[in-house]
Order: sequence, then C-alpha cells, then structure tokens
Amino acid sequence: MTVQPVLPPALLLVIAAVLIALRFISMRQLHTSRGARWGTVGRWCGPTLAVLLLLIAAWRPGLEPHSQDAAAAAPSGENVNVFLVVDRSPDTGVDDYDGKARIEGIRADIGSLIDRYPRARFAMIAFASRSSLDWPLSDDLWTLKPVIAGLRPYAATDAEPDAAAAANVLRYQLIATGQQYPDSTNLVFYFGSGASGSRAPQGEFEPVAGTVDGGAVFGYGTPEGNTAGDDEQRLRLIAGQLDVPYVHRQDGEPLPRSEPNSVATQASERNAATSGVVQRTELYWVFTLLASLLLLFELFMTIRDYRRTRVARRSLAP
Repeated sequence: MTVQPVLPPALLLVIAAVLIALRFISMRQLHTSRGARWGTVGRWCGPTLAVLLLLIAAWRPGLEPHSQDAAAAAPSGENVNVFLVVDRSPDTGVDDYDGKARIEGIRADIGSLIDRYPRARFAMIAFASRSSLDWPLSDDLWTLKPVIAGLRPYAATDAEPDAAAAANVLRYQLIATGQQYPDSTNLVFYFGSGASGSRAPQGEFEPVAGTVDGGAVFGYGTPEGNTAGDDEQRLRLIAGQLDVPYVHRQDGEPLPRSEPNSVATQASERNAATSGVVQRTELYWVFTLLASLLLLFELFMTIRDYRRTRVARRSLAP
C-alpha cells in the first residue's frame, strides 16, 4: 500500500493535530456539562472517528501492483494506438481461407484485436491499388465494430493492387499521432494477401524510426490461392520493413500475442504510474464513505435531540 497526500505531509500532520486537540477539548466540555455517561462518550466517538477517517482519506492510500502485474495489464490497451492496415483488393474475396473468403478471416482477426485492446485508440487504413483512411484514430470502438463487420473487397478494376499502397498514409498517421499522443504506444497490424499476380510496381513501408512499437503482418489463403511463394515473401518483406513478425493465419487459430517492444512497454508503465489511472487502485473512497455514514448518524441524532428538547420546552411552558 502506498499514499499520495492531497496536501504536503507536514501540513496534513498539523491539521490532524489541531483537529484531534479540538475533539479532546469538546470531550472535556461534554464531560463537564453532562457527566461521565457512556452515551456521551459514544456521541463523541462517532464524529471523532469520522474526522480521523477523513484525515486518512486525505493521504490517498492505494494499492499498486508489482511490475509483472503491470505488464499483464498492458494488453488492455491503455494509451495504445492500434493501426489496422487492411487489404481490400479483390484478392481478399478468394474463398481459400479454409473454405471461406479471406476477408472473413480479416474481419474475425480485427474483432479479436478489438477485444484484446478494449481501451486502445484504433485507426483503419484500407488499400488496394491506392489507400484511404477509412477510420481516423479514435477510441469509439462501439461504432468501429459495425464498420469492421461491413468490410468487403473492392470491386474489380483494371488497376493492379500494390501491397504497400498504404505506406504513405500510415507514415503520416504515425507522425501525427506522435505529436498528438507523444507518450503513447503504436501497434501496426497489416492484413493482406501479398498482391498476388500484380504487375504494378510494389512500394515499400518506410515508417519514421521509433514510431512503430509492435504489431504483426497477417497473411491469408493457401498455396493454391497464390498467397505462398512470391506473395508470402512480399508479406515477409513488409513485416521486415515495419519491424514486426509475419504470421500466416488459418481459421480457428487463436490470434498470436504481439506485445510492444521493451522500450515502449517501459514508457507505458511509467506513464500509467504517473497518471495513476491504470496501475493504482484508490482506497480513499472507503474511508470517506465510512466517515459519511458516521456523520449522517450524528446528524440524525442531533435532529432527534433537538426535537425532544423542543417538545420538552413546550410541555413546560405555562
């Protein structure tokens, strides 16, 4: 258990000493006016205990997990930006993902990522021969889910797909995010088929150094569907450019873990510890709640005594 006082500790100690002294003075006055009765002592103890509980709450006691617990909590996505780079070329409509279209596997995997990082901000960049920002960075996952559910391949055109068509959009999004959320962690997840059979020149991902903290490149399909061989090599090349692992996806397999690198994880832990939002469990409310109950009881007793005194005075009036 640790404390984070709302005021300087020395000032809190002075306030505590003054309040306790005042409570003892009031006890002596009650003892003189009413005599030594247990009811008097009980009435004095209630407000005094409430004062002590409020003083304890002012020290803001709380629980902070160990570093391994903090690391386990990191996947929730606190202060994490997840970039989804989604291939929507006609190739993703091929039915060779265990009998289903590749886009179905992409939708399922994106849904798993949303469940894994429920507190993260998500952005989606779709591409075929060109790219577009289909979902700007936002933590509105409630609205994002139906957008993901509606993902479909683009209609066939004469334009040949480029597996790295989203490179420039992703680069500028990472730069802008770094300026808006300078202490956050960026994860990039690429979902693609490798632009199978494309005769168009293939671009490259050149993110600014240090802007990608983790993620993965996911490939879909079978060798018969032309996602192996040259296409898989292209996806592995993209994974190398983004400095993330390549994973060939199959239906029914759990999504592999892809956590941020150590530098990003340490920065995230420092930020969480500083903000006190994720790491720390506050306990001050327990003490303030108990103090409120004691003060409410004292208020009830005071009103009752006042009414009794008023009735007694009326009965004694001529």
